[in-house]
Amino acid sequence: MKKRGILHAQLISCIAALGHKDTYMIGDAGMPIPPGVQVIDLAVTAGVPTFRQVMDAVLEEAVVEGYTLADEIMENNPELLQYIKEKLPDVEGKYLPHEELKKMSAKCRFAIRTGEFTPYPNIILTAGVAF
Repeated sequence: MKKRGILHAQLISCIAALGHKDTYMIGDAGMPIPPGVQVIDLAVTAGVPTFRQVMDAVLEEAVVEGYTLADEIMENNPELLQYIKEKLPDVEGKYLPHEELKKMSAKCRFAIRTGEFTPYPNIILTAGVAF
């Protein structure tokens, strides 16, 4: 039995299968996931688990070399944006309109649905390499 880190079997399996440049998403409870993208639904109730809890767990397991956010996060959720920048200080971030982020999510290997209920807490992460 695994005793630390991500214990959710489906989630850790998806993270372990990532290759360099693969993309995946962490999103809120209402983010539409395009057909064909594997969904790892962690949402239990409003706010459980939070985006931050899931992001913290994922970052303990995965190398990230880039991320994409919706432009709208700057105005509508600056506290979460600050958290993301602090968590990924040396990682290049890109911004585009929320509608474009939704389109981009169709190319993700998988999407993690959280219980987050704040505006625009959706991020597409690009896998890096550990060497």
